[in-house]
Amino acid sequence: MIAVLQRVTRGKVTVDGEVTGAIGHGLVIFLGVMRGDDEKDSEFLAEKIAGFRIFGDENRKMNRSLRDVGGSALVVSQFTLCGDWRKGRRPSFVKAAPPEEGRALYEDFMRRLKDKGVPVQAGEFGAMMEVSLVNDGPVTFVLDTRAVD
Repeated sequence: MIAVLQRVTRGKVTVDGEVTGAIGHGLVIFLGVMRGDDEKDSEFLAEKIAGFRIFGDENRKMNRSLRDVGGSALVVSQFTLCGDWRKGRRPSFVKAAPPEEGRALYEDFMRRLKDKGVPVQAGEFGAMMEVSLVNDGPVTFVLDTRAVD
């Protein structure tokens, strides 16, 4: 699984003119599910993200987690994170999980994040979405469960 985290002051997802999810202070999480990912990946990411200390304390040092600051998460499925761009001029998406597997793990990840005390809003899996956000910092991290030993 690949997650791109953007610390935000606000974020919103719109599908066909309707808002499907919106948050204030927190994280917009773009989530890509790869072939071979499983519940261990979603548990690892949910645990890491809920406690990841990337929010400022009273001295503006990154010492506080999403839970510590009472922030929310807006989770957006994004299979393009799984794209292989190394050959040619058009990316290949053969490494992305099939839609039914991707949806199941996307939903599993959000459930696990909620279970860790993080309020979660969402985009719409598989839909063409408009995502707007105001990056705070800017602070952006890429977490890839396959890069973990």
